[in-house]
Amino acid sequence: MQDPHDVIIRPIISEKSYSLLDHNKYTFEVHPKAHKTEVRKAVEEIFNVRVTGVNTIKVPPKPKRQGWTSGQTRARKKAVVTLAPGYSIEFFEGPLG
Repeated sequence: MQDPHDVIIRPIISEKSYSLLDHNKYTFEVHPKAHKTEVRKAVEEIFNVRVTGVNTIKVPPKPKRQGWTSGQTRARKKAVVTLAPGYSIEFFEGPLG
């Protein structure tokens, strides 16, 4: 993968991800085939920060039903990125809403 915007799909904004901000950790949804070094390079290039660690998690699909129709959510991959002390991503720091 060449373009960093193809690796990082979107930030994940949830109660748990906001609690990780206190530890300088940011959560993103990433391309399912991206590996840790690609995620590190993409975050450093897009946000101009220094990354000290990357943890990746594969989220399996969950079964869902609505009446007779059954299906499942799509599988995805998340990455929790730890930044070096003194760095932050302003996208997450702004007001909610």
